[in-house]
Amino acid sequence: MSSSTPSTPLTPPTPPTSSTAGTPLRPPLPPFTEETARAKVQAAEDAWNSRDPDRVALAYTEDSVWRNRDRFLTGRAEIRAFLADKWTRELDYRLRKELWSYTGNRISVRFEYEWHDATGQWWRSHGNEQWEFAPDGLMHRREASINDIPLTEPERRLRTP
Repeated sequence: MSSSTPSTPLTPPTPPTSSTAGTPLRPPLPPFTEETARAKVQAAEDAWNSRDPDRVALAYTEDSVWRNRDRFLTGRAEIRAFLADKWTRELDYRLRKELWSYTGNRISVRFEYEWHDATGQWWRSHGNEQWEFAPDGLMHRREASINDIPLTEPERRLRTP
């Protein structure tokens, strides 16, 4: 067999690093498997535990829609401002998320986090979130129902390592 070009071994295509709109992809991407849904939940837990509003806000689309308790937010800028304010009031915040279910481009989680206010009162906040993702892996919609209970120091379960 003769050819004018040398043969090269077949290599798998390199995954794209940005969407067609030019924004960076945020893997894992939908549709989710159990493994990728768990990875997405862990990535969210890690980011939120950083308490860095800029880092966390980058996980959401520019036009992301949120319901957080009784607050309704639209867009990454509002989300970032909300998170910056949250972590000035919710001190020593520590979060745990657990995958509840997943399908296609949606994930549901249960969560709890502990924090204290400026008076030193500890709280445990717990609830459920439903997430919907864009094809690029950024979260397009977040619905969060959250309840708070006061804690004493010995009742705390989540401590910073």
